[in-house]
Amino acid sequence: MKSKALETIKIYWSHVRKHGAAFFIICFLTMAATAIEVIIPVYFKKIIDIIAASGARELMFKAAVGVLIISAVLGFLRWALWRVAVLFDIRFVSQLIAELNNASFKALHRHSFLFFTNNFSGSLVKKVNYFSRAFEAISDNVFWNLLPLVVNMTMIVIILFTRNFGMGLGTLIWLLVFFVLNFFFSTWKYKFDVMETEAVSKTTAFLADTITNFSSLKLFNGYQREVKSFGKLTGEVRKKSQFAWSTEEWFNGTSSLLTVILQFGLLWLAVRLWSKNIFTPGDFVLVESYVIMIIGQSWQFGRMIRNFYRSFSDAEEMTEILMKTPDILDVPPAKELAVCGGRLEFKKVIFCYHETRKILDNFDLTVKPGEKIALIGPSGAGKTTVVKLLLRNFDLTGGHILIDGQDIARVTQESLWKSISLVPQDPVLFHRSLRENIRYGRPTASDAEVSKASQLAHCHEFIEDLPEGYDTFVGERGIKLSGGERQRVAIARAILRNAPILVLDEATSSLDSESEGFIQDALEKLMHDKTVIVIAHRLSTIRKMDRIIFIDDGKIKEEGTHEELEKKPDGFYRHLWELQAGGFMK
Repeated sequence: MKSKALETIKIYWSHVRKHGAAFFIICFLTMAATAIEVIIPVYFKKIIDIIAASGARELMFKAAVGVLIISAVLGFLRWALWRVAVLFDIRFVSQLIAELNNASFKALHRHSFLFFTNNFSGSLVKKVNYFSRAFEAISDNVFWNLLPLVVNMTMIVIILFTRNFGMGLGTLIWLLVFFVLNFFFSTWKYKFDVMETEAVSKTTAFLADTITNFSSLKLFNGYQREVKSFGKLTGEVRKKSQFAWSTEEWFNGTSSLLTVILQFGLLWLAVRLWSKNIFTPGDFVLVESYVIMIIGQSWQFGRMIRNFYRSFSDAEEMTEILMKTPDILDVPPAKELAVCGGRLEFKKVIFCYHETRKILDNFDLTVKPGEKIALIGPSGAGKTTVVKLLLRNFDLTGGHILIDGQDIARVTQESLWKSISLVPQDPVLFHRSLRENIRYGRPTASDAEVSKASQLAHCHEFIEDLPEGYDTFVGERGIKLSGGERQRVAIARAILRNAPILVLDEATSSLDSESEGFIQDALEKLMHDKTVIVIAHRLSTIRKMDRIIFIDDGKIKEEGTHEELEKKPDGFYRHLWELQAGGFMK
């Protein structure tokens, strides 16, 4: 934990020091206000001693009023310091929370596609929120608990030492014992706080997963199963929370006993000193005021330490993400990709998802500038992997991929993605307006250009029928649209982007035959003067491709035009064509 807590502190401090002036002003104001709080009881002691002394009432009254005025001025100053500190804190913490959220957002989206594949979206959202929330809790603890505690206890012990050495020493020993016990208990309990946080993360991830797949939960009668599974997870959270709370309550009971011992011990000692004419009545007020302060501050110490640990455990998961180096990085000095023709070359490409699963083995493929090729083959043959590697979703195990002679591993990822338009099989849309979704590939596009792209993609028709037209929000992941509508929106986005390289991954799989006919016309216009890779299972959609490439076991088994491959006896493509076309004609 210590290393991760230190890393969390380093990350927080890197942001805090940007606002160092505000941070130190808050610290100064807090410490000054706390110091005044400790000094005020000294003046209360003087007032009581003046009242208890014998002498002329008028003189005693004036003296008491004079001390009371000083106390009131100090009290007002203390109030003003606290108020100013709080105002500075509000501005300081709100700025830091915004910066931490922004930094977390940037760090998340620097990570690779594999990172998001391996993490639940709900869990990632929780980690970001907990990270900024943890800073707020830690800063509150530092400003309003830790600093006042240090100043309070230091000054109280010093003042008690000046009144009586034994009382000061006894208080110091009590504080050391109390704080050491609290520190070690909180350290011991931390691992259970981490276990509780991990259990909460699993529960959150499970909840997010079921919400995302709500339709499957309902249609496959998974309600009772998922309720039972969620109940097990919340049960684990309950057990860990109950254990953590129970042990904390037992320790609170022990701490409470120690405070009783301190209170009556100091009062007993004060009575003894009074009996020897060493203590005055004002000293009783002073001691009792300090006892109340010590109990209040020390009682918060254990809770403060545990809150520190809990905050660090909350921040730990996001700290790991911030410390984690993204799987895919621009290799310095990465250059901007310059696409002049769109020639693609896969040279002896080797790719393994892991050591025992080799997907591509010495894969060679050249796509000429402006050539339209189709990748076909059985599921798991490596078709989609070829596209993912072209998009640099993963780094190669071996070999090279070149675009116009430039190794994609040595160009910036942003320039690579800017040069490629992808229409995936299952497009995922932002929960934003249709206009924003279509314009996402080219944010500077005008409304007229958005409308034209929509017309070419044949989604303008259904958009115009919506009550809010292009301003209609599509729901999370585009759930308010049908699969075919989402796919047409994705095609419109690609048309508007107009990148020199186009990848269509089953781009018409969710369309009915009539819609597909319209889209094919749009796609032909979209593919003009572009290098195109099409992945398709329906062979009727790729007959016009310049070249059809059959892939199996990560290798090219055969290639050629539709007419050439159809004539090959016992060919892979001919076999598939007969299954899909000839088989249905019988």
